[in-house]
Amino acid sequence: MSEQAVGYVFVLGTGRCGSTMVEEILARHPDAGFVSNLEDRFGWGTLGTRWNNSAYRLVPPTATRKGRVRFAPSEGYRALDREVSPIISRPWRDLTAADVTPWLSMRTRKFFERRAAAQGRPVFLHKFTGWPRAGFLGCVFPEARFVHVVRDGRAVANSWLQMSWWEGFNGPDHWQWGPLPAEYGREWSDSGHSFPVLAGILWKLLIDAHDVAFAAMPSDRWLEVRYEDLVADPSAGFKAIREFAGLKADIRFDRAVGETRFDSGRRDAYRQDLGPETVAVLTRSLAAHLERRGYQI
Repeated sequence: MSEQAVGYVFVLGTGRCGSTMVEEILARHPDAGFVSNLEDRFGWGTLGTRWNNSAYRLVPPTATRKGRVRFAPSEGYRALDREVSPIISRPWRDLTAADVTPWLSMRTRKFFERRAAAQGRPVFLHKFTGWPRAGFLGCVFPEARFVHVVRDGRAVANSWLQMSWWEGFNGPDHWQWGPLPAEYGREWSDSGHSFPVLAGILWKLLIDAHDVAFAAMPSDRWLEVRYEDLVADPSAGFKAIREFAGLKADIRFDRAVGETRFDSGRRDAYRQDLGPETVAVLTRSLAAHLERRGYQI
């Protein structure tokens, strides 16, 4: 635990995997603090953050969805750039314990501890997508816990392909994830440089990084949950996450889970969006990774 006896919980995922849903629901627990999108955008620092949780719980879930004016938890990359370093927000490889320096550790701890102290909640949440950064974070915060949200890689790849900001269309020589490992580079070449295959390879690359981080982490500090399981049984799924995060049972949180609309209709949308031939190619590419996490091939 930190000096303020705050429990730090980091929600991790590849992106397009349901990690935003998990963090935003957890943030409705009255004992949870977080970085808001407003302080990220406007550079308020800790000014006004004391009321993040109270204000957020007053806003119904239907009014906090992406794509509209809203108040919600944020990954805070602008704020991290300003107050810590772009190495946190924009690394081209995963961050590990080897990247921790006294200067960077001090700035990272200060970023989170100042906000945790201002908000005065027992648990402070933060979400990172892409690289897990868990080796780095676990060294800076030895008491931290990590919730890894996993989604079927075919669904994730399909979602990336529909995002205007996805840099995979420029090829791996010009994206933010660094060069492909030799094996994945050959796979992409053999596919005829298929963009769906490249999106699937990126999912594998990031899942591999999460697996490496987990292997170096005490097992009681890491919880992996599947997006599909959470959507199928939100009550049980969020109870498990709440308990792991050190958040006490609370009827207001249970009510927030119950009031949230979980859309399971997009679970297999990739089949229609990509078509049977592309799905078959993508499934062959991801088969081993999917099977290890219980997904049907």
